[in-house]
Amino acid sequence: MSQKQNYILEVQNLSKNFSGVKALDQVQLKIREGEVHALMGENGAGKSTLMKILAGMLTPDSGEIVFEGTPLHSHRDLKILSAGIAMIHQEMLLVPELTVAQNIFLGKEIRRGKTWWLDDRSLNQKATELLAQVGIALDARTLMKNLSVAEMQMVEIVKAISKNAKIIIMDEPTSAISDKEVKSLFNIIADLKARGVAIIYISHKMDEIFQIADTITVLRDGKYIQTKPAAELNQDSLISLMVGRELDTMFPEHTEAKGNVLLSVQGLGRQGKFSDINFEVSAGEVLGIAGLMGAGRTEIARAIYGLDAIDTGNIFIRGQKATIKSPQDAIKNRIGYVSEDRKAVGLVLGMSVKENITLASIKKHKRGLFVDDASERTAVANMIEALRIKTPHPDQPVKNLSGGNQQKVVIAKVLLSSPEIIILDEPTRGIDVGAKFEIYKLVKDLAAQGMAVIMISSELPEILGMSDRILIMAEGKQTAILRKTEATQEIIMQYAMPQ
Repeated sequence: MSQKQNYILEVQNLSKNFSGVKALDQVQLKIREGEVHALMGENGAGKSTLMKILAGMLTPDSGEIVFEGTPLHSHRDLKILSAGIAMIHQEMLLVPELTVAQNIFLGKEIRRGKTWWLDDRSLNQKATELLAQVGIALDARTLMKNLSVAEMQMVEIVKAISKNAKIIIMDEPTSAISDKEVKSLFNIIADLKARGVAIIYISHKMDEIFQIADTITVLRDGKYIQTKPAAELNQDSLISLMVGRELDTMFPEHTEAKGNVLLSVQGLGRQGKFSDINFEVSAGEVLGIAGLMGAGRTEIARAIYGLDAIDTGNIFIRGQKATIKSPQDAIKNRIGYVSEDRKAVGLVLGMSVKENITLASIKKHKRGLFVDDASERTAVANMIEALRIKTPHPDQPVKNLSGGNQQKVVIAKVLLSSPEIIILDEPTRGIDVGAKFEIYKLVKDLAAQGMAVIMISSELPEILGMSDRILIMAEGKQTAILRKTEATQEIIMQYAMPQ
C-alpha cells in the first residue's frame, strides 16, 4: 500500500452523551493522507460533535482515536489532535478589532526578540505571503471588522493553513463566498491534497461534494451509516443514506394560480447598491431573485423592509403607494423579512424557542401590563405544530436546535406578525437536505395560502425549483425577469455575469 493510502486518522466506536442524550453512538471514521473526505448527514446527525472531538474541544465518553499511528486516550492526549488538526468553523472565530495578520497568527504571535511587543512588520509580511500563496488580494493590515463576510471566511481558511496542520476540517466553507472564491478555495484544496494534507469537508451543497470529495462518510441520528468512494454514489443514493428514506422530488409540485398584485416596486434605487429596480409580486406567487454575491439582492430586500433608505423610486402595497422607513412601517404594511444571517439577526440565541417566536408580536399577547402566558403558549404551540419544529418543549433554548429548526423558528416569528408579503433571504443556507425539503414545502404552502413570496438564493437549482418567475441581478442592476419555463442555470448565469 502506498503512503498516500495510509490512514492518518482512525476513529473507532466513538460515543458522546449530553445530559443522557446520545450525540454520538459507536461512530467510526477513517481518513487517508491527501484525500478530501466528505462528512455528510442532516443537522443533528452528530457531525459537529465529532468534529469538536477531533479538534480537541470535547472529550469522548468512549471509543478510540488513533492519530498518525498513536492511540489517544486521555484529555491530555487529545491536545495532540488540536496541534495536528485545524478546524474552520461555520461560525467564524475572528476578532473584529484586530488586523487580518493579527487574526491569522492569533495565539502564535511573532514578538520582537524576547519582549512581549508584537513584531507587526514580520506578522504583516508573513500574512501577506500566505494570502498571496492562496491567491487572496487582501491588505494584511486591514481590520477584520472592515471586511465582507466572504473576505472574513477566506481569512479563516488562511488561518487554518498557517498552522501547517495534517488535517483541515472545513465546515460549510463556501456558505458565504462567491463562485469565484469557491473556485479559489477548490484550487487551495487541490494544492493541500498534493502536499498530503487531508481535508474533512462538511457541506450541504451536493454539487460541491461530488466535485471535490474522494470519499464520503454518512452519519444519521448520531450513528455511523456508511463510507463509500464518492464515485460510487449519486445525489439520490446519498440523500437516501442521509435521511433514511427516498425523497420523491426535492421540490414541491408547482402551481400556476395567482391572485392580485400585492407588492410593486418602480424605479427603486440606493446609491452605490442598486438602481432602477422594477418588479411586482402577486398573491400566491414565488418570485426568485438570483445573482452573484454583491449583485444587490440582499440590499433590495433590506430597502423594501425599511432597514436601509431608498434614494429613488416608489413601493406600492396592494396598489397604494407606501412610505416604508423602518421595519415597523414594513410590518404595518404586512411585510415580513427573514434575514440571511439567522443567528446574528433573526434569533436571540440565549432565549427560548417560545420567546423567540413571540419576540416581534408580544403586544398581541399582553393583557394590560402583563403577558398572557396562556395566549402566548397557544400561539407558540400552533406554530410549532404548523411548521413541524422539532424541539423537546417551547422553553428549550433556541441555540440547542438544529439549523433547520432554528430557521423555522425565525419564520414562525415572522408569520406571527401576519404578513401578506414575505421576503426570504437564503432561507436554506447551512441546513441539511431533509430540512431544506421541509422549508421548500413550507414556502409553497405559504404561497398556496395567498402570500406573495420573494425568495433570494445563491443556489440555482433552488431558484429554478421554487420560483414562478426569476429576477436576475448583476452589479446592482436588474438584467432580466424570466418565467420558470424560460430559465435554465446557463441562461441565469449569462444574465448574472457582469457585462
